[in-house]
Amino acid sequence: MKTKIISSNKKKLLPEEREQLLRVLKTRFEKSMNRHKDLEWAKVQAKLEVNSEKLWSLNEMERTGGEPDVVGHDKKTGEYIFVDCSPESPKGRRSVCYDQEGQESRKEFKPANNAVDMATSMGIELLMEEQYRDLQQLGNFDTKTSSWIKTPSDIRKLGGALFADRRYDTVFVYHNSAPSYYAVRGFRGWLRV
Repeated sequence: MKTKIISSNKKKLLPEEREQLLRVLKTRFEKSMNRHKDLEWAKVQAKLEVNSEKLWSLNEMERTGGEPDVVGHDKKTGEYIFVDCSPESPKGRRSVCYDQEGQESRKEFKPANNAVDMATSMGIELLMEEQYRDLQQLGNFDTKTSSWIKTPSDIRKLGGALFADRRYDTVFVYHNSAPSYYAVRGFRGWLRV
């Protein structure tokens, strides 16, 4: 069942948006227990209910097609880790180059946005390579698409950026120039709550 999530202009959800998002997240949590064994929805929801800005960020993840779900729990901080778990790179975040510098360096056919700025505006972070590989242990993601991942500064300084996907039942990490963008490449994000 696909539910459309509406987004408010402020970084706070309206009560009906909040309730709808919580229903969607709870349903996804219960359907995908393999992603968060031994975690209880009631505890996750309690954290969400006192973090309105984080709820707004999760709504942005949902609104852009990310299908966020809990994939971990930091026992030291008590925070839950949400990651985009859509089968393919989120549809509302594709056709973007890596960052603003890459976007501005294009002479023509500039994309409307870039992964780093979009993630920042949503209040989330791009997945790092290790997080991307961990996500792939929970299912098969990006079998037809690819996702920009956080690029080490030494690679970025030289004009490159990293992306990853899953092909032939294997996770591959590749490089491209940061200004590049493709209809099937977006980015996945993560958020601590």
